[in-house]
Amino acid sequence: MLGKLLIRYLSRYRLALLGVLVFQLLSALAALYLPRLNADIVDHGVAQGDTGYIWSTGGLMVVISFGQILFAVAATFCAARAAMGAGRDIRRDVFDKVSAFSEREVSQFGAGSLITRNTNDVQQVQMLAMMGATMLVMAPMLAIGGIIMALRQDVGLSWIIAVSVPVLLIVATLIISRMVPLFRTYQQKLDAVNRVMREQLTGVRVVRAFVREAIEEERFRLANTDIMVVGRKVGSLFVLMFPLAMLVLNVTIVGVVWFGGIEVDAGAVQIGTIFAFMQYVGQILMGVLMAMFMTIMIPRAAVSADRIGEVLRSTSTLDRPDDPVSDFPAPGSVAFRDVGFTYPGAESPVLHGITFHASPGETVAVVGSTGSGKTTLVSLIPRLFDATEGAVEVHGVDVRRADLDALWRGVGLVPQRPFLFSGTVASNLRFGREDATDEELWHALEIAQARDFVSQMPDGLDSRIAQGGTNVSGGQRQRLAIARAIVRRPAILLFDDSFSALDLTTDARLRQALWRELPGVTKIVVAQRVSTITDADRIVVVEGGRMAGIGTHDELLAGSETYREIVASQLGAEDSGPGSQEREVRA
Repeated sequence: MLGKLLIRYLSRYRLALLGVLVFQLLSALAALYLPRLNADIVDHGVAQGDTGYIWSTGGLMVVISFGQILFAVAATFCAARAAMGAGRDIRRDVFDKVSAFSEREVSQFGAGSLITRNTNDVQQVQMLAMMGATMLVMAPMLAIGGIIMALRQDVGLSWIIAVSVPVLLIVATLIISRMVPLFRTYQQKLDAVNRVMREQLTGVRVVRAFVREAIEEERFRLANTDIMVVGRKVGSLFVLMFPLAMLVLNVTIVGVVWFGGIEVDAGAVQIGTIFAFMQYVGQILMGVLMAMFMTIMIPRAAVSADRIGEVLRSTSTLDRPDDPVSDFPAPGSVAFRDVGFTYPGAESPVLHGITFHASPGETVAVVGSTGSGKTTLVSLIPRLFDATEGAVEVHGVDVRRADLDALWRGVGLVPQRPFLFSGTVASNLRFGREDATDEELWHALEIAQARDFVSQMPDGLDSRIAQGGTNVSGGQRQRLAIARAIVRRPAILLFDDSFSALDLTTDARLRQALWRELPGVTKIVVAQRVSTITDADRIVVVEGGRMAGIGTHDELLAGSETYREIVASQLGAEDSGPGSQEREVRA
């Protein structure tokens, strides 16, 4: 997977990679030519006392050295340009893929793991591309060129190279083979640390409310210790590799000095030749060491590439149709036709046999006990999930045949846990529609019963909102989320228990404003409070994933035992009759 990923993304930067190859070749040629000039100075200039030759050759060496530096800088620049661009493209594609996921795929991978894959894992591949374009290109040039130049200097000492290079490769292979599984484990442990950290930061108020700081600190300590143990094992292998490599290098140099000295003493070669041979041996082993360093990075990058590939290869269950329908025959209509839904791996369906409809402009409420499947039911309308049985029709078209962008443009969703983005009140409201005017924002806030508290903020619409809306109360967050959905001007509004944080008075005013200002908008309301849904055109009662009744408030009080139990649990069994219920609601 690593090779495919690098080829796919680095191929977009062919010109930069060509520059790397050219500049690295020039730099390697300069590095290989310098020892030859050094040998000439020793053997000819120093031996013959020719000062002019020494100055002229030394000057040439200085020029070549500066040229080598410039070539190396240029090669590094081109490599950085290609690697950073590839990293940017990978992150963009991973983000685009994750953005198209349904909640099923997000849950399957885990939010923490997806963040790690798009940051740390991409960074590992990006660094490999960067180092590979420099070290991995230079290493064979130095090693092969060094061998050729060393043999030209003294064939009699070539056996030292033939021994030292295989020994170095064997050492590297033995150590790296033990690193590969450790790198995979390390990335998994990193996912665990990110998951624990994310949970603790997101649920910090719950942790403090239940005085769980010590327990959560222990959870993090265990996850942190696990990654430390794996990292220490990897570090131990690193520590072992480079001393062994340097041992081979130093022994090789000692061998060259020892056996080269014997040849010099016998008059077979000159001292400059031995100096040059030593430098070439150093370049050969340096090339091997650079390759070894890259082979250390490759296993970890390969693990990261596999994890990135899992995301890029994943297919969202929200398949876009080949011939999408964007011209809807009945805007604002919603119909469930014998709909069922089962979560992956679940033993039983969450929903089964759900059938009802909502005409444009109608209000349909969904009520039921906790865990009865109300939120799942609402999530099927904007196609956050796909029904596993039956069909969900929105705007008169099966959502699986509808153009997703057109479908989402016509639906405004206020989730059970409203989320606000870091920015301002205005930027959060314009998340619904970017071209909304300030007047439209204030009008939406007025409908959502949020105008009063927003106008009291220091900067009004420009007041800052922290990430997640943590600097406003739960009720204010809900009303801002409702205003955001209204700004969208959708044909269908979905309220997933979106009034739970509001007091009864604000709840009543909000509903009256919605019904009055948006008469033509279809409203699907999931609610826990019976008083919120008594005016609905139809109420769907869900129990255990099945429909336990459908009708108006009065019809259900008369004919649905489940609905009567819900009313009785909230308003008292003795006052659960139709007349008393209406009196209680009006009161």
